Amino acid sequence: MQDHIARAMAAKGKIRVVTCVTTKLTNDICFLQGTSPVASIALGRTLAGAALLGSQLKQGQRLAVKFEGSGPLKKIIAESDWDGAVRGTVAFPEAVAPTVSEALGRAGFLTVTRDLGMKEPYSGTVQLISSEIAEDLAYYLTDSDQVPSAVGLGVSLAPDGQVSASGGFLIQSLPPSDETAVDHLMERIAQMPPLTSLLQNGTSPTALLELLLEGLEYNLLETTDLQFRCGCSRDKVERALLTVGRDELGRMASEDQGATVLCEFCKQQYHFERNELESLIAG
Repeated sequence: MQDHIARAMAAKGKIRVVTCVTTKLTNDICFLQGTSPVASIALGRTLAGAALLGSQLKQGQRLAVKFEGSGPLKKIIAESDWDGAVRGTVAFPEAVAPTVSEALGRAGFLTVTRDLGMKEPYSGTVQLISSEIAEDLAYYLTDSDQVPSAVGLGVSLAPDGQVSASGGFLIQSLPPSDETAVDHLMERIAQMPPLTSLLQNGTSPTALLELLLEGLEYNLLETTDLQFRCGCSRDKVERALLTVGRDELGRMASEDQGATVLCEFCKQQYHFERNELESLIAG
């Protein structure tokens, strides 16, 4: 099944529901990152979360989710584009811990940055409340965005460590709130089988919508394919190199005889010879 996302509105426009399956892109990204089992689960949940949050983006817009914690993973970043492109990275992919919350660390911060094509991107930050990816994302949306939200994220691994299923759902109560519909949805979530079980059994995003919204009238708005795509390029790396300053570029040129930059998302290497660095310095 192609990774994709599905969006619906229920309760006469007062409930927004988004569901996604992200198995292939998560497996591809975890392979590139060389993640341990716990890192694969943590990164997979973050990728699905970024895809869900990015479902509201308009053309040309981008969103980034960054978890920073005191645990051995240190940092997880996932980005989503308006057209369904998703990418992610983890600072220490080989980290080992019994649970995701311990791998991320109990103390830390979640930052969500939205590049909406304005002069400056908008960022909001909250402290981690549980270091469980879904709970912290729901807290961010409710506290920072002021939109009461429920988030469910699931990742399961095959015996060989590959990602066998990944995906999730996002439910948001829009003003004016329909408390009856909200209570009904909370009951539905409690009655449903575990999300990871549903994903392992091949439940599609539209089928997950049907399960969540059983008993409520809803309209399926759209489905969008999701895929792993990195936005790096040699031009972007050149611009990044310029941010280190001409003095540092001069040192790289004279002492190192060049520079090699590794993209943290796709692991593509960009090599710059000494003369290329000197050209950057000259402007």
